[in-house]
Amino acid sequence: MNLQTVIFIGRSGAGKGMQSEHFQRYLGEHSPDLPVLYIETGDYFRKYIKETGDTWVRARKIIELGTRQPDFLAVWMWTTALVENFHGNQHLVFDGAPRALAEAKILDTALPFYDRINPVVVFLNVSQEWAEERLRGRGRADDIKPEVIARRFAFFTKDVVPVIDYYRNNPTYRFLEINGEQTPEEVFNDIKKGLGF
Repeated sequence: MNLQTVIFIGRSGAGKGMQSEHFQRYLGEHSPDLPVLYIETGDYFRKYIKETGDTWVRARKIIELGTRQPDFLAVWMWTTALVENFHGNQHLVFDGAPRALAEAKILDTALPFYDRINPVVVFLNVSQEWAEERLRGRGRADDIKPEVIARRFAFFTKDVVPVIDYYRNNPTYRFLEINGEQTPEEVFNDIKKGLGF
């Protein structure tokens, strides 16, 4: 199997984490000699906000409000992950990044630097109502308050939708739009078909 570079993007609650897990498992079974570098900025933020220091106090407030972290901090998260953990012969899986056009354009400079050609963007398309149901059922602390969820959906519309349009019209990337309102197995089957597996 060729080295894969896949970016999962979609609303909060669209199933990005679940589909990323399915994909990593699939890669592990079909190319066991190639490790996977999985970069999920939400996990990094949840880990780092437990740290002390002014930066993490400020980032914690942003998470509690449900607004978007500043681009510089999001970029720092995934660039640090790449610099510290990328060893060359790995599949690359991004989950939930980039979340803004400026961030996407910085990622444009990183992928060629690491010789990643033909990256694929998997857009899990779900309605806001469907995603809200999923978030409520997830039971995570940052998924409970309706006003926090509303702010996350608002920044999706304002900041992430332009990223999706950018990838949809960018010939450097393969763009797959997947109906996320199916069973996880059906979604993953559509992803595999789209990737040619």
